[in-house]
Amino acid sequence: MGGSIRLAMVVKARPISVLVVDDHRTFAEALAVAIGLERDLSARVAWSGLEALQMVQRDRPDVILIDLQMPGLSGIETIRRIRELHSNAAVLVISAHDDDLSKARSIEAGARGFVSKLTPLSEVPALIRRTRSEKPLLEPEETDRLLRLLRHRRHQLATERQRANRLTPRQVQILQLLSDGVPMAKISERLSMTSATLRTHVQNILTRLGVHTKVEAVAIAIRNGKISGG
Repeated sequence: MGGSIRLAMVVKARPISVLVVDDHRTFAEALAVAIGLERDLSARVAWSGLEALQMVQRDRPDVILIDLQMPGLSGIETIRRIRELHSNAAVLVISAHDDDLSKARSIEAGARGFVSKLTPLSEVPALIRRTRSEKPLLEPEETDRLLRLLRHRRHQLATERQRANRLTPRQVQILQLLSDGVPMAKISERLSMTSATLRTHVQNILTRLGVHTKVEAVAIAIRNGKISGG
């Protein structure tokens, strides 16, 4: 009798359903095949964030493995929407971009862990099981560090935006010409100013933006929509 009960429990146990979300089809299919070879796992593939959302709503997978860099709906935004649609789903990011900011944004969006695409495929099933069982892939201290880093970065960007918004029309004009690759002598000529006056304008721009080089100043202006890239 005891053996029959155990057998019934085994029969009733269903595989952990996994959804792989990645627009790189070769990688996604290879990963899904590797996952599907495990007796307790099954896998399907979505090629975009929007397709993933449709499949999450319809199939309610247990674990979602998702790349961050996808055309259209970004991986981060897809994670947020997945969490809204299916709060019980465990999201695991698998990406070639494993820098700290990417990790922090993933965790903040609702991912339970972050795995590099360089991780051997043979190790992924164990990570899926661990994610499904709600065992953290990161230590709490590491999670706290990453989220602090994200807050600091956002503060930096907000400060940068405030500085860029204080640029005068003339300073924006000079930065646009620098972005376009116009030499300083030509800029002086176009704007009818002496080279000394132009150098003063440039130094004021650097001071206002809190940077040391023209390249940094141009990058900030582009990043904040003040000028177009050259």
